[in-house]
Amino acid sequence: MHDENAIPAPDGTTPDDGAAGTPGEGHSRRTVLRTAGLAGAGIGVGALAGGTAHADAPAAPPATTPDTARAPARQGETMIGVPFQRRSTVRVGIIGLGNRGGAMIDLFLAIPGVRVVALCDPVKEKTAAAAKKVTAAGRPAPATYTKGEDDYDNLCKRGDIDLVYVATPWDSHFAMAKSAMLNGKHVGVECPVAMRLDELWALVDLSERTRRHCMQLENCCYGKNEMRVLRMAHAGKFGELLHGAGAYNHDLRGLMFDPDYYEGPWRRLWHTRLRGDLYPNHGFGPVANYMDVNRGDRVTHISSFGTPALGLAEYREAHMPAGDPSWKETYIGSDRTISLVQTAKGRVIRLEHDVSTPHPYSRVNSLGGTKGVFEDYPPRIYIEPDHTDDKWADFAKYADFDHWLWKEHANPPGGHGGMDYIMVFRLMQTMRLGLVPDFDVYDAATWTAPVPLSHLSIKAKGAPQAIPDFTRGLWKKARPGMDSEKPAA
Repeated sequence: MHDENAIPAPDGTTPDDGAAGTPGEGHSRRTVLRTAGLAGAGIGVGALAGGTAHADAPAAPPATTPDTARAPARQGETMIGVPFQRRSTVRVGIIGLGNRGGAMIDLFLAIPGVRVVALCDPVKEKTAAAAKKVTAAGRPAPATYTKGEDDYDNLCKRGDIDLVYVATPWDSHFAMAKSAMLNGKHVGVECPVAMRLDELWALVDLSERTRRHCMQLENCCYGKNEMRVLRMAHAGKFGELLHGAGAYNHDLRGLMFDPDYYEGPWRRLWHTRLRGDLYPNHGFGPVANYMDVNRGDRVTHISSFGTPALGLAEYREAHMPAGDPSWKETYIGSDRTISLVQTAKGRVIRLEHDVSTPHPYSRVNSLGGTKGVFEDYPPRIYIEPDHTDDKWADFAKYADFDHWLWKEHANPPGGHGGMDYIMVFRLMQTMRLGLVPDFDVYDAATWTAPVPLSHLSIKAKGAPQAIPDFTRGLWKKARPGMDSEKPAA
């Protein structure tokens, strides 16, 4: 869908910012529209750090020092601790019905007290297939929006929607979240929530002004292992926390060159624009929760380093025929990025991203403190006084620390080991019962900030980039988050 806030390539873009080729005839209209404002010369440093300001918020200045990371003036009251309005039924509108949205609709339909009211995707066949799922579940037929790239705005204007769920290519996330909130809807967005710092600030300001929650729907925060480690950390099993690590190491080469899976080249084209970590949320979100980031600690700086960009070009050489549109592309995205994030309490978080080289799937998911350490993939643990033999122990022995959501839903349906269902169930529960959501717009902005900042740091040879305090000082107050209590209701 077309993004009215598409970022034109700024003057002065250097050659090493990359050049995205023009999509060929085999790519969808959606891809062509989405990439029109971005392809050609790439996104320059100015655009990532601030660029042209959007109408709803001033542009954040380039983040290089604490002074330049100062927050713009607050335009509304904080959304920290703001509960949803209680409702018996949650009415949902879904934008984007590709691989992710088309699968997630099954989970919304599986939860009592949820009604899928409206669906939007310019590919009419996908919208029709999703609508058929709704009626097959015995629910009223949803309204459908298929008239072009901007029809999502008409969905957002409906008066009978409580939550808009966005599952579209990354460069459209900001415009859709903006439309949802301006039309009085809460919004949940697949990661990353936006691609630029000024967009992140705009979402924070819009959430505060409209009194609507904007949430990064980070499913990995609801993984069984992640939630067990979270409760163990809060119970003091790791002692004083010192360090953590998270990653998205996932060989996506075949999928990124498959014109059907990603409906064109939109994801691959980001590797022609940015050098840094394009997808930090899966690794960052869980570790931020362990360390109570925005709830007693905050992340202050990020330093990033990247390898040469070789993997996608080598894959293209081996697998793509001459004349394929991908041969017009120049890849600059580091095959592996490694970032070190510092917190106000002196803790260190390591983030990794690698989707361009052969590698078994891993989110790393590690946490260490003064009493021991946990490492995932495979899961293993070593903490004192339980272990004293310098050998990894069986993490399964700590099942008593499982979160109540996993004890209540021992075999959840859906993909990714059930974490998708747990996430949707919990979000719908908080909306129906009028509870505070597990995470908010400040978490969404924080977990996504490494996207632009890692690029800037790599271009500056690892120079630290200041991470803005999106809470505007309210991070100092401890408050609940993912480690929730089971509601009495």
